[in-house]
Amino acid sequence: MFDLERWQEIFDTIRKNKLRTFLTGLSVASGIFILVILLGFGQGMQNGIAKEFEQDAATSVWVWPGVTTKQYKGMNPGRRIQLRNENYDFAAVLLADKIENKSPRLFVRNSFVNYGKESLAYNVQGVSGQFQFIENEFMSQGRFLNQQDVDLKSKVAIISNKIKREVFKGDKSPIGEILDISGISFKIVGVYGDVGGEREEDRIYIPISTAQQVFNGADFINNLAYTLPPAKDFETAVAQSIQFKNAIKSYLQQAHTVAPDDTSAIQVYNPMEEAKRFYSLMGGIKFFFWFVGVCTIIAGIVGVSNIMLIVVKERTREIGIRKALGAKPWSIVGMILHEAIFITAIAGFSGLILSMGLLELVGPHLEIDYILNPSVDFKVAMTTVIVLVVAGAIAGFFPAWRAAKIHVIEALRDE
Repeated sequence: MFDLERWQEIFDTIRKNKLRTFLTGLSVASGIFILVILLGFGQGMQNGIAKEFEQDAATSVWVWPGVTTKQYKGMNPGRRIQLRNENYDFAAVLLADKIENKSPRLFVRNSFVNYGKESLAYNVQGVSGQFQFIENEFMSQGRFLNQQDVDLKSKVAIISNKIKREVFKGDKSPIGEILDISGISFKIVGVYGDVGGEREEDRIYIPISTAQQVFNGADFINNLAYTLPPAKDFETAVAQSIQFKNAIKSYLQQAHTVAPDDTSAIQVYNPMEEAKRFYSLMGGIKFFFWFVGVCTIIAGIVGVSNIMLIVVKERTREIGIRKALGAKPWSIVGMILHEAIFITAIAGFSGLILSMGLLELVGPHLEIDYILNPSVDFKVAMTTVIVLVVAGAIAGFFPAWRAAKIHVIEALRDE
């Protein structure tokens, strides 16, 4: 039942101790505020890192050659490794059960791209049809390359949404239009978009076989790209990707006579392995954020306990009179606890509202590398405030219990 007289007493006490109460409440509110903001930025960092890994398929693996740094089986260091079609074909058979999508890639160097009389500054790459899924790209118009294009060495090209906007003005469809690539005509059959944004849309794709034949690529390949089958959980996916990485690297080292401990000759990038490192780091950062926030809240709780001790001291005579008139110990405890709970609840909810409001206003518009839409689960934030109020009650209990044990005679003598 709502006790108006008791709440009036609480307000009177707070007015008498305005400065101390304000500073204590500020400490508690700032603790919640700091904790929620830190947790919000922790979530924002996790969102940002996840966004970075969304640019390519989550289970992708990328392989490219380098230069040997160690002598091995009579071969001198300093050799530049060159991947060939046979490496791609043999690896595809050797590791067939571990591969979901696969594609070789050839960079067409020093190519000149023209549309009509307009010269275009975009790079040209030869790939296979499955490269769309490895790069996590979607089709806006037409189609992507297919196996028939590769088998027939078709002169077809896929452009990006960015290229469409910059070259084909207005509503004109680029499908069926002709691009001149170093004097060779290619028909545009599709327009793609990339999940990673426009920075991944400066490419024109043509069939790998056409690129090798028309642009003197022989049977050379610049790199190999794969995606692995989905796994039941993150840890299994990481283990699967590491196993595949070791298998493809071991095969290529044997095929090109490279020392097993030569880390420069064959490079393999495994996003899942990198993601595990980042997420492990994020776990440590979030723990640190929780630690800082909780320490700040504890400082506020200690402040609540201290101000309740001061309240008890200042109201010793009043408490003695109440006990002389028959007040029970638990009524004295309840009187002090009401004040402790009131201070922590008001301060806690104030800090929560301010921090959640700030994240809601600023979060969606924040543009910082690796931080995306910082936010906090409202249930987590509310649970934190409730725990804070309980902690405030516990902090107030000890001064309250001390007040309940005051002897009436000593209390009445207090000046």
